[in-house]
Amino acid sequence: MKRIVTITFNPALDKSTVVPALLPDKKLKCSVPVFQPGGGGVNVARAIVKLGGTATAVYLAGGHTGAFFHDLLEAELVASIRMPIAGITRENLILYNNSTKEQFLLDMPGPQVTQEEWQHFQLRLEALTRDAAFVVASGSLPPGVPANAFSVAGRIAQQNGAAFVVDTSGEPLKLAANSGVYFLKPNLGELAALTGKEKLTGEEVVHAAQQVLDQEGCEFLVVSLGAAGAMLVERKKVHRIQAPVVKRLSTVGAGDSMVAGIVTKLAAGEDILQAVKYGVACGTAATMHPGTTLCKQEDADVLFRSMG
Repeated sequence: MKRIVTITFNPALDKSTVVPALLPDKKLKCSVPVFQPGGGGVNVARAIVKLGGTATAVYLAGGHTGAFFHDLLEAELVASIRMPIAGITRENLILYNNSTKEQFLLDMPGPQVTQEEWQHFQLRLEALTRDAAFVVASGSLPPGVPANAFSVAGRIAQQNGAAFVVDTSGEPLKLAANSGVYFLKPNLGELAALTGKEKLTGEEVVHAAQQVLDQEGCEFLVVSLGAAGAMLVERKKVHRIQAPVVKRLSTVGAGDSMVAGIVTKLAAGEDILQAVKYGVACGTAATMHPGTTLCKQEDADVLFRSMG
């Protein structure tokens, strides 16, 4: 398998717990918390390992949570390179209300990254991605990291001959789209924002995706459609990939699992259509489990075979 490197600018220590009911002004008795390393690129690397592949996760981290984060990644046998910062790595809280069967994700802001730390990261990134066939940059940006961070990573990846994959949102996505991206994975809302629309329906989705391909120079767009699956848009072809029907317990981690499945198959030599089909299977597999659990290979393989 070709070498894969993932980049996470804003990792998070994910803490998941269950409460019998969510009531104001009451002491809520929680289940034993589950700690997992999280954040876009880190989750992609973790999922790739779960799928039997290998990936190196490069991320910014600091403080006691950053050290614990690193230990958790090592326990999952995920190769990682921690770029130290002075700020303390954020913690997210995933709370499941057992009485209503609802899940709440409390997404904390990341630590401040200094200009010196960001410059050091850029200098190291060129060497860290030199032998990679695929570089996946995913997730949000912490304070201090400029909005063009994905573009910077894309230019470095392109200079090293790596295929660059992006999964982010907002202004960073707009700026990344023209940085030599192999494929973007926007959802419908993110695709609409890329083309200056409030929302997209029907064939507008295809037109918007092709507009991005024509204007920004991406090779493919993989548009996530949630429970409906995904759409692979090439310049002259459109493939609609229906997701298998399963009982959905959580959507957290489904997008990262989808990206992991796609890149795992591409790194193994599969064509883009089969890779995206497998990605949809992986994203669907992630929804079959509660909390922040990523896809499991046995689930993904069964679902993939069922898709024909």
